[in-house]
Formats: sequence, C-alpha cells, structure tokens
Amino acid sequence: MIVEPAAGRPALSLPEVSTVTTLRQRNRAVVLKHVILAQETTRAAIARECGLSAASAANLVADLITAGLVEERGSVSSRGGRPITLIGPRADSAVTVGADIGERGVAVEMFDLAMNRVDREFHGGAAEESPERIGAGLHAALEALRERNARRWPTLLGIGLGLPGLVEVDPDGRQILYAQSLGWPPVPVTSLCDVPGVMVLAENGAKMQSRAELWFGNARGCDHALVALLGRGAGLGVVSDGRIARGSRSSAGEWGHMVIQRGGRVCRCGNRGCVQAYIGADAILSAWRETGARFEGTGWRALGELIAAAQRGDRAAAGVVDDVVDCLGAALGGLVNLTGPERIIIGGWVGLRLMESLGDRIRAAIARHSLARPAGQFTLHGAAFGGDGVATGAALLPLEALIAADPAGHGRTAGS
Repeated sequence: MIVEPAAGRPALSLPEVSTVTTLRQRNRAVVLKHVILAQETTRAAIARECGLSAASAANLVADLITAGLVEERGSVSSRGGRPITLIGPRADSAVTVGADIGERGVAVEMFDLAMNRVDREFHGGAAEESPERIGAGLHAALEALRERNARRWPTLLGIGLGLPGLVEVDPDGRQILYAQSLGWPPVPVTSLCDVPGVMVLAENGAKMQSRAELWFGNARGCDHALVALLGRGAGLGVVSDGRIARGSRSSAGEWGHMVIQRGGRVCRCGNRGCVQAYIGADAILSAWRETGARFEGTGWRALGELIAAAQRGDRAAAGVVDDVVDCLGAALGGLVNLTGPERIIIGGWVGLRLMESLGDRIRAAIARHSLARPAGQFTLHGAAFGGDGVATGAALLPLEALIAADPAGHGRTAGS
C-alpha cells in the first residue's frame, strides 16, 4: 500500500510514514523534556539544544502548546530585533504524585507539570511497619491529597512509588517488591497502591533520589555519578552515560548489601559485613550505645548528638564517627575505582547529617580508599533535594511516561 504523495513529491511507503511519525514523536518528547528541565527557554534555544532546525522547533512547540503542555510566557528583548518569546511548561495542565515509602511510614507529595510541589501528606510513624500498614497509610495519604486538591485530581498523570527494596516485573507484567532486609515476602505493588484508572509505577527509592538529582539536582548535566541514599539502610544509584543503571532485572545499585568485611556485623538482609551494617542509622547508633552512651531517639536528633559529642572531644563518640567515615570512604572508594564518577552525591537523612559537618573528611576518606588518578577526578556534593529526593524522583516516573508517549495527547492516563 502506498500513501498518496503531495503534488511533485515521491510517494512514501507505510514503513517510511511510520518512521517519520516515530521521529516526530521522539522529537516532541525531546522538546517537552527540554522545556520542563529548562523551566523557561526560547524556540531558538530549543532548536540549538535539541539539534533541530528552527522551523522544526517552532512546529513542535506549536504542537505542545495546542496539547496544553507548554505555554508562552511573555518575552525578553533581543539585540536590535523583535522581542524573543519565552516558552515554559504549563504548570497547571497536569499533576503528578510521588511517594517515599519507608519501613516506618510514607511521605506523599504532589507536583504540577513544572515540578513545583503543590501539596504533601505523611502517614505512619510506627516503630516497624508491615506491607498492610504501609498500604493503608499510602491509601490514606492519597485520599487526603485527592480531597484537598479535588479540582486538579482529574489531571493526575500517575503515581510513582519509591520503595525500600528491589522492584521487578514478573512474567505476567506485575511489579513485585522484594524487601529482603525488612523480612517481607514478595509484595505485588498493586497490593500497596491500586487506584482505578490511574497509572502506578514503582522503583527502588535510591534510584528515585538519583532520578531527582539527575533531572534537577547536583547530578544534572553529569554523565557519570554515584548517588548514595543513607538512612536506616543504604542505597545507591549509579549514573552511567547519563542514565541510571538498572542491571538485567533492576537490581543494579544494591550497594548497601555489598560486603566490606568478611564475617563482619550481621546485616538485616541475613548476610554479614554489608555496608548497611556499618553506615545505616541503626548500626551507627547501636555502635555508639555499645560504648555506654545514653541518648534519646533513633533518628535525626540522636545522630546529631553523636556528631556533636565527637566534636566536643568525647573519645567514644569520636571513635564511632571515625569508623563511620572510614567505612563510608571504603565503600564508596571501591566504586570510584570501579565506575570512575565525575561526581559523588550523598543524600538521605543520615547522609545529609553527615555531610553537614563531615563532608571534607568523607571526601578524604573516599580518596584514601581509591586509586590516586580516579580519586582526583570526582567532586563530592550533598543531595540538592534534602529529604524530598525520593518523592520528587518518584513523581518524575509518570512524567517520564508522558514524555516517552506521544506528548501531543496520546497515551495520557488521566485528565486527557
């Protein structure tokens, strides 16, 4: 079958038409992502940054304006010519939701299309949660957001979940969470979150933080990076060639369960000597408690007390801090040799607490455990998103699905 050509042009076969259509859709996706990342840009900048002709960039922007995904935002003066029109994402056209799901609760955040946070809700707080309690807390948080944002809820693109474990897709297409460290059985993601008519996507929490840092944070523009998430556990996102490494079944980056001492401390996963058994929050505070220290809590404040005590000259506290810094340096130093990163980014509440006052020592410890050449080729940063990194990265999953689909309107999941 041949498609009738325009006058004076050769006919295109169906495969050729399909190729042209696919290329146009790909270019629309590239332009939409560029606009969202830039927040404000121009048609000329879109053409230059996306490798398009001026005419193609203008046509694609027109398509996205018609689809209601981007908008014109006034103008800026040019050098002697007409004012230049600014282009940005149309923030009110859609919302996306991201959830940071931990073993002790859920933090759920709603964002507009420009990735401005609109609302947030937290549920949980029990000493130890089960999949059933996590699912109930997530449902309650989503209901609260829906009720408070009833007008915008119909534009929901989808829900992204950052989960504490491996997330794989089984032969039936179901997403399954494997949270070995928590002692949970394999958990279908739909048992945690199943909202009729709404796309739900899930991935490991450390990869979600990495996604946020890669899009808008301290890994932006970086082709090779390590993004560590330190909390009660330890996770990692490996950025290689500008993409987050997933491995054959999405398990790449399970750095928290890399063994750094044979026959060492017992880890919650059941193995011995894992990274998490030395630099996870429970491990750090247990080590301090074993010195005879007395303190309250198991979170941010307790870790701050440890660091403050070490800085005051408490020898026991200083010994614990020295050990944590050295273990973190060894665990990341080996990865410097293995992956050759441009940047190392440390986040999660434990990571941020450590980076507040120990960043220089951590940088030195990583270098000490690396070969000299790669040790001199990376910079160390704290996570740009603080405690919101996982939820922000999770909210990007539905947005990435929109961009990967036909951004002119095909494939939208809600509010289309």
